[in-house]
Amino acid sequence: MSGPQAGWSNGDRALAAGKLMLAWVALLWLLEVVDVVTGHALDGFGVTPRDPSELVDVVPSSFIHFGFAHLAANTVPLLVLGFLAALAGLRRFLLVCALIIVVDGLGVWLIAPDGTNTAGASGVIFGLFGFLLVSGFVERRPWGVLAGVLIAAVWGGSILAGLAPSQTGVSWQGHLLGLLAGVAAAFVFRRGPTAPAALTR
Repeated sequence: MSGPQAGWSNGDRALAAGKLMLAWVALLWLLEVVDVVTGHALDGFGVTPRDPSELVDVVPSSFIHFGFAHLAANTVPLLVLGFLAALAGLRRFLLVCALIIVVDGLGVWLIAPDGTNTAGASGVIFGLFGFLLVSGFVERRPWGVLAGVLIAAVWGGSILAGLAPSQTGVSWQGHLLGLLAGVAAAFVFRRGPTAPAALTR
């Protein structure tokens, strides 16, 4: 690995990943406080489908929530999955998140039902789940494969439930698109397999 993080220890990486995710979640909570104080003025940054003027909300929509209960439900999975994904490198993590946010937002704009307003970090959460689930297999890294299996065991049931079209008030389209974007990101931003140690004598 090259770049400013090449010489980081595992502790350095974990500390940086933890700080980043705590800052991210703190920003989401701050935005929700502002939203409540302003009479939910920020709710308009959600995505309303197929309105050209709404394309500017594709990115902001991932940072806006419809109430503290909505945000609280997203906080723990975002913290955990984001932390795990960021351990492999902050630059790649930010690129993965950017891809998920843009693809998910554009997809919601294209296929969400008329008259809906979609916002929240759940698309990112589903995307990070998909990324972590397959990246170990794509990169042929045993620890990554093990992490993917464990993540599937812990979060798999919730992810499947979130994809059910029958849930009222839940954008299963956004969840599905986020998941697919995360899987795609695992291929787009994959690292090469770990090189075997050189044999010496």
